Amino acid sequence: MTDTDPLGELADFAGRWVGGGDGHYPTIEDFTYDETIEFTAVPGKPFLMYVSRTKNPGTGQPMHTENGYIRLAGHDVELLVSQPTGFVEIQRSRLTHGVLDFTLVHLERSPHAKPVHELRRRFVLDGDELTYDLWMAHAQTPLTHHLHATLRRAG
Repeated sequence: MTDTDPLGELADFAGRWVGGGDGHYPTIEDFTYDETIEFTAVPGKPFLMYVSRTKNPGTGQPMHTENGYIRLAGHDVELLVSQPTGFVEIQRSRLTHGVLDFTLVHLERSPHAKPVHELRRRFVLDGDELTYDLWMAHAQTPLTHHLHATLRRAG
């Protein structure tokens, strides 16, 4: 963390990121999606607001959205995410050379949410490119790679 910016190296993630990705999982058909991720800085605060929105690349129909924060917590970075599908998660990582390799600290789901019992996320920042991966454990399926996206910093 620097004296001038409470975000330190996390400030490099700030901005609007646009691109696309693909998803797969043993229980569903493979799919593609367009995605926009926004990490918005709040002046003087050690966190970024986080919003992710995906849509079907053929129809433009919304597919998924989630909101939260990515924040400094001592020497670690925490990702706090809420999903309208009934999940709230806390993940933690160290920021090392543009890589946030999160591990799950806590996952809660509403009584009517699908039986997801583990999530893992990874963000890799390389200049103006942000890659994103997500692993998920659902029902009887163990932790399995589910999503990969490559996004570019937008104007």
